[in-house]
Amino acid sequence: MPEEKSDLIEEVALINAAKTDPEAFGLLYERYVDRIYNYIYFRVGGAGDAEDLTAKVFFKALRNIGGYRHMGLPFSAWLYRIAHNLVANYHRDRSKMQEISIENLVVVDTNRSSSPEHLMETDQENAFLMRLVNDLSPQKRELIVLKYVQKLSNEEIGQIFGKTEGAIKSLYHRTLVELKDRAKNINDSRIL
Repeated sequence: MPEEKSDLIEEVALINAAKTDPEAFGLLYERYVDRIYNYIYFRVGGAGDAEDLTAKVFFKALRNIGGYRHMGLPFSAWLYRIAHNLVANYHRDRSKMQEISIENLVVVDTNRSSSPEHLMETDQENAFLMRLVNDLSPQKRELIVLKYVQKLSNEEIGQIFGKTEGAIKSLYHRTLVELKDRAKNINDSRIL
């Protein structure tokens, strides 16, 4: 825990320095660019658009960092919020959702044998899960990506969505119930 506190103190000092020092902002950029790019890429599905939007996120952050106030959340939550808004604008401008399927995600189970039977079973389970996730509403799908791909906390996701941590917990619970119900219905229909 003390290491997390020193990391937070270091980050706050870096943010304060970045308000007047472009090199300090460059360090923040290097620290977060890959995470923000990956988040955007999963939301827009194209490398070119993801690169453009990532650049816009950091340009907007640089332009507005003077007004940034640390409120106990990681700096990345602010960046994700900017990215979330830019992605929403991107989709609104194009008037159709063009997300990359998260079927391309690779989930590795290191606790199981690597025999062909186990690998095939794991692939089938992953494909089934990804079909279920892809059938969710865009907001619930984004919640799953932020929670399991980006590994953000409910508080950070709330900052991105502009909702309270409690609202995110509730949405997360409803999403898991929906996934469980869909999986049960599919499995029940396979048995019949």
